[in-house]
Amino acid sequence: MTCASLCNHCASCCAAENDIKMMGKCIQLDMECAAICYLSAQLMSLGSERAKDICIICADICNECSIECGKHESEHCKQCSIACRNCSDECLKMAAA
Repeated sequence: MTCASLCNHCASCCAAENDIKMMGKCIQLDMECAAICYLSAQLMSLGSERAKDICIICADICNECSIECGKHESEHCKQCSIACRNCSDECLKMAAA
């Protein structure tokens, strides 16, 4: 949930940047990452048999978002990049369990 929250914050901050077009990929990945993180958490809380499958997808999207946010200098992108990297690692652990 931390990752989803920071991704939403990052997308919101990026949308307020002067050159929003340059931040398009970052914003898109932030929104995708937040959505899949919420879904993963929800399915895990339900004890879904598909939770592990979704966690693998979540890890992939989180990793991609981490890389993209890591390209930018703003503090919100740096925080998002770290959260996404951590979430990706945790999702992979969940999928392996």
